[in-house]
Amino acid sequence: MFHVILWRPEIAPNTGNIIRLCANSGCTLHLVKPLGFELTRRAVRRAGLDYAELAQVCVHAGLDACLAALPGARVFAVETSGAECYAQARFVPGDALLFGSETRGLSAAALASAAPERRLAIPMRAGNRSLNLANAVALVVYEAWRQNGFREAAGPAPVPSLSLGSDEP
Repeated sequence: MFHVILWRPEIAPNTGNIIRLCANSGCTLHLVKPLGFELTRRAVRRAGLDYAELAQVCVHAGLDACLAALPGARVFAVETSGAECYAQARFVPGDALLFGSETRGLSAAALASAAPERRLAIPMRAGNRSLNLANAVALVVYEAWRQNGFREAAGPAPVPSLSLGSDEP
């Protein structure tokens, strides 16, 4: 479906939540080193990362290696400095959604991997710094999936978009 890229994630429980999100939405998760935690079996269990068995998770030595593994993917960077609201972007299967680390966000070089028109932001109230990384990823993944009709979703059929008729009787 989509590729979620976490650039230098630092907090294991956030990554655990994102692994669970990817397992439930059909996304592939790409972790770009260095990581702020260990991926040992014990550390994975402790942080709730045990959903890794249900999701496709790839670890890359750097962002260049990650992007090389995704030829043809359109990269959307989500950052507080993004110029366009994530809900205005038009996503297609195979797109890559790039998120920065919890404390530093994306470096200028990492941000440059997305074309300026693909640098997205999530609206927030003035004076707030950012959302939790796992929450930000969830918002963007579910918007991208919604735009694509929740393909491969189990459960109840998605509610169709509201269609307003004419005002004429």
